[in-house]
Amino acid sequence: MRRLIGTVSGVFALVACSASNGASTAPSSPAAPPSASSPSVARSASAATAGTTGIGDPYFPGDGNGGYDVTHYSLALAYDPGRKHLGGTATVEAKAVQNLSQFNMDLHGFTVSKVTVDGADAQFDRKGDELTVYTDLDDQDDFKVTVAYAGTPEPVRGSANLGTYGFVPTADGSFVTSEPNGAKTWFPSNDHPADKATFDFRLTVPEGVTAIANGELTAPPKTEGGQTTFLWRESHPMATYLATMTTGKFSVRTGDSPGGIPVYAATDPRYDGVLDNLFTESGKITDHWSKVFGPYPFKSTGGVVDDFDAGYALENQTKPIYGGFEPDQSIIAHELAHQWFGNSLSITRWKDLWLNEGFATYAEWLWAEDNGQATAQNAFDQAYANATDALWDYPPGETRPDDLFNASVYIRGAMALHALRVAIGDDKFFPMLKKWVADHKYGNVTTEEFIELAEQTAGRQLGDLFDAWLFERTRPPKVG
Repeated sequence: MRRLIGTVSGVFALVACSASNGASTAPSSPAAPPSASSPSVARSASAATAGTTGIGDPYFPGDGNGGYDVTHYSLALAYDPGRKHLGGTATVEAKAVQNLSQFNMDLHGFTVSKVTVDGADAQFDRKGDELTVYTDLDDQDDFKVTVAYAGTPEPVRGSANLGTYGFVPTADGSFVTSEPNGAKTWFPSNDHPADKATFDFRLTVPEGVTAIANGELTAPPKTEGGQTTFLWRESHPMATYLATMTTGKFSVRTGDSPGGIPVYAATDPRYDGVLDNLFTESGKITDHWSKVFGPYPFKSTGGVVDDFDAGYALENQTKPIYGGFEPDQSIIAHELAHQWFGNSLSITRWKDLWLNEGFATYAEWLWAEDNGQATAQNAFDQAYANATDALWDYPPGETRPDDLFNASVYIRGAMALHALRVAIGDDKFFPMLKKWVADHKYGNVTTEEFIELAEQTAGRQLGDLFDAWLFERTRPPKVG
């Protein structure tokens, strides 16, 4: 996700709110027992431990949860835009990765009316954004928890460079962009990219409203009693921040890209004039990246333009969303590159965010180069010449939790990739990108793993290069 804030030598300077499974297994102190008002079921005595209330990311210590690994979410939700009311059930299939006497889920707001584990009523408690469920599970047990809840969604209103995100009610529906930790504003989850899962969505809205989610429709929308239900399925693992439930009045165009990839494009009526362009460019650019980065990792592509004036775009899996503006080729190229870098390959911890944003920004430079507009070297030269001291003072290899989406993560991250390309040559650089994508498809990655692959590809140590571009607070020598 990114916010357009100006240009650096013709290249967008970006400040963004763009957020293998492996939940932390370290135990925490048990939470207080549920209150008497909680739905009551006898809890058997057990020596099992409590799952942690965070997944172990020091940048966001309260995000995600330990003790279990989610495999699938089934969200059956109804939204009434007039009342701004969201309600239904979330069923989460997971595997315990330790003995569990209790586990937590992330959920902001709402009234929880009932929780079951494997069909049996479970005691639960709420504290802040934590939903604690009391149970008795053994290590490696598969289990299914269903949460019934309802209320008015409350989006996160972040700092200037985060903006408003999560489930954002709009005049005719909802604008849903959840990076970095806004999934909890609309469904209970293990809300961290380290724990990816597949999704089913059963979304019910008033007749005449369209409900858009990730993946593909599994059946035609069905209308009964003035309500229409949409069934969507994302059959590939997805980070929670990439899930969407965008609703409202939309014009929709579907079909296939020239390369045969199904395309779903939707625009608010205010942007109907760009529907055909969004459809065409999304298909064309997806086909192009399939040649550069390797086969497209998902079953469909496309994009959504809504009328909520967010001022940013987010790479929602299979359906990037553009908030209140007409996206040009460069922005579409950026968001669709994320389908490989960020969506199929997801970061394990937020400190490695440059692996998402640096790669997607470099993809913009490659798109311009491949279309004869300007070379990536031109883009690098312009960015280097016009970079301020602030860019060099922020090493993007370890992002700062209080300034996660700094422009350096995008621009200097892209410059690091170009420096690597110059150092090892195109004949090694582009096959390396395809190997990076193929080796970690649908999994999670770290900066250390990328450096290891780069050094294997180069046949030599590259510590000085990566230190200069990712970790040091100085201006590296210009390359190219």
